[in-house]
Amino acid sequence: MGSLFDIRLVFEYFPSIIARFHITLLIVAFSIAAGTLLGFLIAIVRLYRIPVLNGLAVVYVSFIRGTPVIIQLFIVYYGLPLLLETTGIDINHWDKLYFVLVAYGVNNAAFMSEIIRSAIASVPAGQREAAYSVGLSRWQALRRVILPQAFLTAFPVFGTRVVNVFESTSLAFTLGILDMFGQAQAIGNRTYHELEGYVVLAIIFIAVSMLLERLFVRAEKRLIANRR
Repeated sequence: MGSLFDIRLVFEYFPSIIARFHITLLIVAFSIAAGTLLGFLIAIVRLYRIPVLNGLAVVYVSFIRGTPVIIQLFIVYYGLPLLLETTGIDINHWDKLYFVLVAYGVNNAAFMSEIIRSAIASVPAGQREAAYSVGLSRWQALRRVILPQAFLTAFPVFGTRVVNVFESTSLAFTLGILDMFGQAQAIGNRTYHELEGYVVLAIIFIAVSMLLERLFVRAEKRLIANRR
């Protein structure tokens, strides 16, 4: 087994682990895109208190925000095939990555809905009244007046959410996904040197998280400058 920690293995493991970065990136990109779209719809349902759907949305958001991501991963992986089997649809042959994408998309939708709902609600009521007074419909007022202002409010929180999603993707390996964390686990099991792989992961996650934070801070400053 040798020494407990070998710094040379950190450099040796790095190329193999970073080679799976595209899987992590795919999970983040899909969950953010799907979560933002579904989250927007949920936010609209809750803001306008659409009958029946509003109650379902409240339960959904409460459940997702109140349970760990890892539980949601297993519920989607084991529960979704059983649910769809009742309708005659068989998805047991799906690649595990699809279940991970669905789980993260569903998880992110709940958090994004709260971000969007809070941002829209923060727009002064006078803005809506002014939009209606010039003849804009509810949808036109939302699209042309309310959403642009809400976007500036939500952007900093959105950036934080992206970083959080990136960091939480490390749980995807629990379903056997060979992402960066899964690759580090596989290498550690084969060589009996797991710590070096975790050090590589820490370096990558810290570097990417700091880069994302800087990008969002710069983008936020540019948006504020353009608004002025």
